Amino acid sequence: MSSTGTIIVKEILLGKTLTDLKSIVKELSLPGFVADQLAYWLYKTNIQTFDEMTNISKKVRSLLEHHYDLGITASVKVQQSADGTKKYLYTVSNHKFIETAFIPDEKRNTLCVSSQVGCKMGCLFCATGKQGFQDQLSAGQILNQLRSLPEREKVTNIVFMGMGEPFDNLEAVMKAQEILTSAYGFEISVRKVTVSTIGIIPAMETFLRDSKCNLALSMHSPFDEERRRLMPIQHVYPIKDVVEAINRYDLGKYRRVSIEYIVFGGLNDTPKHVKEMARLLNKTRCRINLIRFHPVPNVQLPPTDEARILEFQKGLNDKGIVTTIRASRGLDIDAACGLLSTKALVKAEYSDF
Repeated sequence: MSSTGTIIVKEILLGKTLTDLKSIVKELSLPGFVADQLAYWLYKTNIQTFDEMTNISKKVRSLLEHHYDLGITASVKVQQSADGTKKYLYTVSNHKFIETAFIPDEKRNTLCVSSQVGCKMGCLFCATGKQGFQDQLSAGQILNQLRSLPEREKVTNIVFMGMGEPFDNLEAVMKAQEILTSAYGFEISVRKVTVSTIGIIPAMETFLRDSKCNLALSMHSPFDEERRRLMPIQHVYPIKDVVEAINRYDLGKYRRVSIEYIVFGGLNDTPKHVKEMARLLNKTRCRINLIRFHPVPNVQLPPTDEARILEFQKGLNDKGIVTTIRASRGLDIDAACGLLSTKALVKAEYSDF
């Protein structure tokens, strides 16, 4: 707060690309190498204050702190599952919350990050969608989910599969994935970063052109009318058009496309679905991840049984599409994306959470 009582809102440094940092340094009339120093301290270390930037002069640190904030904030709550999964809750503004899931496994440790507060897409099965859209996350708020994580050094894979539709916040997501994968940033392999979408074609095409990270497409039904009932986006971007858009891009040898498919009992797990998915994906180099549906409050959709999902998997594999069943994790800690933050949101309406 200034001497006049005015609250000074400082610009956040976390989430700035190296190009951004060079512009900042130039505006402050500082030597160009300070931008590289800032990138190092922001993305290569765990420092929490400007004072810890020991190779930057005290005068410059003071100048930076006067104008900027690092933007590193800790979670306000954590839930830990018996299987080791952890769900972190972050406050991003007054009475607005996002969640991040750390999912340890034998071969990899995956961090599932959010890209929006709430979501406007209205998918029938999604707990986050029940909140409605509240706000966009900045690149810094997306990256803070990794930067502030106690398990940060253990993370091997990043998936944009948390709250929100990443391609409805394209600019921030593109900036975040640049910093995640760049040599000046977190330096995570592009093969270890996956961005999920329900199929917003223009933004998806930008991503396919300008990024080398993996793509995950939420399908959930190959049939037009059925997918419309599950996912209103089908009215705007039909799944056949989304698949055709993907097929227009040369994905190279290593880039992967995954088809995410939540299986509902008796609804989208029949032999006709296998046949139509094989036809639709005939020219697409991809793999399918089948996902068990777990109950979400006020969502009247049936889960499938184990025998049926195994039969569905076999049918797709027999058609030549590599199909796996995703292991269900964190079932004892509000596993469905959005449940923890929804509870916090409701609580905040009636108390100082």
